[in-house]
Amino acid sequence: MINNTTIPPERTPGDPRLAVERRDRAGNGWPRQNAPKAPGWQHGRGSGPFVGPLGIFDYDDPVSIRARKYTTGTHVLLEEIGVETGVTPNEVVWAKNKARLYRYRPTDRAAGGRRPVPVLLIYGFVLKPYVFDLVPGNSLVEYLVEEGFDVYMLDFGISGTEDARLSLEDLVLDYMHGAVQKALETSGAREISLFGQSQGGTLCAMYASLFPGGPLKNLVLLSAPTEFAPLNPGLLGLWTLASRTSVAYFDPAIVPRFFGNLPTDLASQVINSASSLQGTAVSMGARPLGRRLSIYDEALRAVREWAERDVSVRSWLAVSKWVDDAAPFPGETFRRWWGDFYQRDKLVKGKMQLRGHRVDISNIGCAVLNVSGKWDCTVPPAQTKATTARASGPDKEYVSVNAGHVGMLVGPAAVGSLWPRLRDWLAPRSDQ
Repeated sequence: MINNTTIPPERTPGDPRLAVERRDRAGNGWPRQNAPKAPGWQHGRGSGPFVGPLGIFDYDDPVSIRARKYTTGTHVLLEEIGVETGVTPNEVVWAKNKARLYRYRPTDRAAGGRRPVPVLLIYGFVLKPYVFDLVPGNSLVEYLVEEGFDVYMLDFGISGTEDARLSLEDLVLDYMHGAVQKALETSGAREISLFGQSQGGTLCAMYASLFPGGPLKNLVLLSAPTEFAPLNPGLLGLWTLASRTSVAYFDPAIVPRFFGNLPTDLASQVINSASSLQGTAVSMGARPLGRRLSIYDEALRAVREWAERDVSVRSWLAVSKWVDDAAPFPGETFRRWWGDFYQRDKLVKGKMQLRGHRVDISNIGCAVLNVSGKWDCTVPPAQTKATTARASGPDKEYVSVNAGHVGMLVGPAAVGSLWPRLRDWLAPRSDQ
């Protein structure tokens, strides 16, 4: 039975559902129950916390983040003061080629001890997975660990020229399957929950299709496309009309043949180099000669202190760093991703094969929680709905959040509504 749920976009100040927000390690940031909101956070319609331009909004996607990053000069701030990301304590428990499997250490604050079914987080292979563990106080990893989950995360690493032939088969059947087996071995569990966002969610859906007999118990998907060329894409998905017709003028095999990998990191390198030069120029122009501190230095110190005490500003700096921190797209994976998914929509049609095994999402029989963002332009809702429609298990739920691709993961809609919803869904399904 499909339960279509829409998470309300707003919370009134007295709403008890706001009580699940967490405090960061310094004791500031996301407020706990009965505690006052952190400085600078006011909840408003569709925008969430309001800290001027230096904050993540519910509707944010990579395009809106980049636009505000450069119009506000955040790229210069990052050159001067930086921001630390992905700091939840962890250890590497498995490695394959560039990939690493991290296990996060439990804390004394974990609610009710560690739950028996571990959670394996999967992000994509272009932007970096530390968005799951953005900063203390705004970290899905930190939240799940404190809620008693045994959390693992697979990082596919940064592909080099030698990885141009890395394929979907390798990612799903070798890397993911190896990580699943190691997480089960390390935790001593018999079953596992897979949690995938964006590209990682598509890989998780494929894995669940290929291993319907277990050991997968739960599948959580955030903005995970499985129908790449929907007939009714909606306004946010109109761009898919161009991608599906690109077969007439673009052969994705050109990428592995002539480039090896798609240099998606090249733009990031150019942008970061330009930002560094601009930051140096601003620094030299704003600072006087000699040892005397300038107004510029005072302003930087004020922003640094602001970020230290306010998780919203710290989150903004971190997500501004993340959005331009890309890795190369493995050439062979790009050929299949664009040709088989965007141009021919093979996954939803049941025509996708990995090493001779047919990938059919109707084989998914585990419990499924499928989440999409109403304002997600990167993965519009129409690309995500097929998973719950086709999955064969009786326990499946579709959730729509009033947020964009980035906002739904690290924005106020995530912290105030979605993370608690994920916890409440996973907790009763995390018993052996």
